[in-house]
Amino acid sequence: MKSFEQATSPSGDTLKDRTLERLQELILTGDLVPGSKLLETQVAAKLDVSRATLREAMIRLSEIGLLVNLPFRGSYIRKLDRLDLQEIYSFRTGLEKMAFQFCWDKRDLISQADLQMRNERLCQCISDNDAYGAIMAELHLHNWCYELSGHSLLLQSWERLKPNLQFYFSMHQKAHDRAGPLRESHDEYIRLAKGDSLDDMLLHLEHHMQQGLENTLSFLDTTS
Repeated sequence: MKSFEQATSPSGDTLKDRTLERLQELILTGDLVPGSKLLETQVAAKLDVSRATLREAMIRLSEIGLLVNLPFRGSYIRKLDRLDLQEIYSFRTGLEKMAFQFCWDKRDLISQADLQMRNERLCQCISDNDAYGAIMAELHLHNWCYELSGHSLLLQSWERLKPNLQFYFSMHQKAHDRAGPLRESHDEYIRLAKGDSLDDMLLHLEHHMQQGLENTLSFLDTTS
């Protein structure tokens, strides 16, 4: 399996890679407000890069859905509405249940230890008050069942959903005014994922994700 850094970050050795990651972090941590116009000159200065380098990163983030390009108006930070959140929830729930159905018989002690390490990494980000790190670590934790499933189309669908989930997790953090979920929020998820009952795991996924959706929708309603 990939390392945490490989699986959760677009970072690399080039200036373009670093700019992409830093711009993504500005968006997900709320430094660039959802729905606002991205001012190229100001952001390029903030990141200490040329506008040409910034635009390369913007093209990539437009491709994955974190930026929206409006003709003759410029680029805007993606903003989620209630329908977006409900569709993300329903699609994500269905995907993850399917991933567990495919990976269930492939679990072993090594893969279970890997899952535990991913949760520990998430808890460390929460303890460090690292909002961006917590988003990426939580995605990496949930990535586990897709990687283990061995189902290439399922994994591809999950990868396409990730940018939307990054925004969703960012909103969830703001709804609770904290960097990431509670430290214990995935304890039951981990216990059941390592357990003997697939039915219990699938039932928990419904509850786990529905609770997060309701909290985020309530936050959206108060800020709309």
